[in-house]
Amino acid sequence: MANHAATKKDVRQAAKRRDRNRYYGKTTRNAIRELKGNTEKKVYEEALPNVVSMIDKMAKRGVIHKNKAANLKSKLTKKANAIAK
Repeated sequence: MANHAATKKDVRQAAKRRDRNRYYGKTTRNAIRELKGNTEKKVYEEALPNVVSMIDKMAKRGVIHKNKAANLKSKLTKKANAIAK
């Protein structure tokens, strides 16, 4: 690492961002896992918009790619439709 003030600041900022992104990613993964494990129609449909919102925010922040976000949302919605039948 260089001994420039700007480089030291960049390292600090990168560490902050990494921790924040890990938090968002882990929280969203846990929410997805809970949603997938749920088989009750009413509870699933209530939780789905919140999880989709979390996924969209992760894509917006650049934590995950927008196509991955679309795939996750598609799979969750597909399961919601299967439960509804």
